[in-house]
Amino acid sequence: MGIRLPRPPVILAAAVVLVAASTAAVLTGSGAASAASVTFTPVADTYVQSDTAGTNYGTATQIVVDNAPVRRIFLRFSVSGVSGTVTGAKLRLHTISGNNGSDTGGTVRATSSTTWSETGTTWNNQPAVDGATLGSIGSVGAGSWYEVDVTAAVTGNGTVSLAATSASSDGAYYDARESGATAPQLVVTTGGTAPSADPVLVGAGDIATSGSGDTATAALLDGISGTVFTTGDNVYNSGTTSEFTSYYAPTWGRHKARTRPSPGNHDYNTSGASGYYSYFGSQAGPSGRGYYSYDLGNWHVVSLNSNVGMSAGSAQEQWLRADLAASTKPCTLAYWHHPLYTSSSNHAPSTGTRPLYQALYDYNADVVVWGHNHVYERFAPMNANGGYDAARGLRSFVAGMGGADHYGFGTVQPNSEARNSSAFGVLKFTLHASGYDWQFVPVAGQTYSDSGTGACH
Repeated sequence: MGIRLPRPPVILAAAVVLVAASTAAVLTGSGAASAASVTFTPVADTYVQSDTAGTNYGTATQIVVDNAPVRRIFLRFSVSGVSGTVTGAKLRLHTISGNNGSDTGGTVRATSSTTWSETGTTWNNQPAVDGATLGSIGSVGAGSWYEVDVTAAVTGNGTVSLAATSASSDGAYYDARESGATAPQLVVTTGGTAPSADPVLVGAGDIATSGSGDTATAALLDGISGTVFTTGDNVYNSGTTSEFTSYYAPTWGRHKARTRPSPGNHDYNTSGASGYYSYFGSQAGPSGRGYYSYDLGNWHVVSLNSNVGMSAGSAQEQWLRADLAASTKPCTLAYWHHPLYTSSSNHAPSTGTRPLYQALYDYNADVVVWGHNHVYERFAPMNANGGYDAARGLRSFVAGMGGADHYGFGTVQPNSEARNSSAFGVLKFTLHASGYDWQFVPVAGQTYSDSGTGACH
């Protein structure tokens, strides 16, 4: 997730560029006295544009991400003179002045090609955007600095090649290296103590079939560390042991050891979901019950079962209330299969899950994630009756894009803020001490993105 930074005074920005790759600045702050950072400006940057496929923009004073027409940014840095272990790297981009800004600043990925030509690259011969997704920038305004953590792409001295894309038709315009003091920056930090990583929770639902969608989403998990969650319908069509062996095990199954699943109705097409409980074992909670909880950093995480009793006073609802009452964590996230809120035309909202949502609301939980409908959808914070509630409402997500064929959307429901019914992907949460970042990570070859930040109650 990108972090908006205050615009630095012009004189300081110029000074940073002047010392770009020659001076190590001592950082201040707890645990960082021996750390040093070096700022590099690009040795090449350009953008490409789909409707001017043969045009090169390498000498332009701006670089642009957009989706109508499609525009992609490419940047290359030459990292040199760095000694010691790299403990952090941030890409900093400055939006051009006099522009209206954008609702989406773009998603940054690594690229394997490091030899593309600044003055020769066009849409027709652009390098493949084939590396790991590093982070995204949310909405941007004019004349400000924004940054993305790209530590995963910088290991030391050498060439670093990055690309930025956007799924929004509201383009984001940044200053190119030709603009001078506000040129892009790569700030590389070495030494000191590496910042402790906040926990990551990543996953989706409606996953493994005889198709290839789950193969592509499993490849995303290969490059994302953390705990994997599932929002049900782990395998199609009937949750049999054979299907788990044939479909789930070769793809998402390679991350089984770090997976904390929840069951769906297709898992229960086998009596008692015996294939599901047999495959996941103790990781799925008590066999036949299927609801459990665990902690990640400052977060309490609850996996629930929307295929068994959920009514007020039921065993699951009473367990949930007791579990939430016992938690000492300030932040809470829950997930299960059937969505209380959804705009998909295939499955209507599952109102029977409302008592679970109500219990979470009563205990000031923050986020809930579902599957069942094979789409991605994000809702604004709401109470259990579907009313917008910025103070105590839970932000909810339908994350049914794990691999099964997509559904469509019908009437868009109140407070729906983002929707997609064409991209496979995973939903990634970075769980901070008092808040969280979310990011839809699309599979290779697809560009839809959605990201943002929320605070815990």
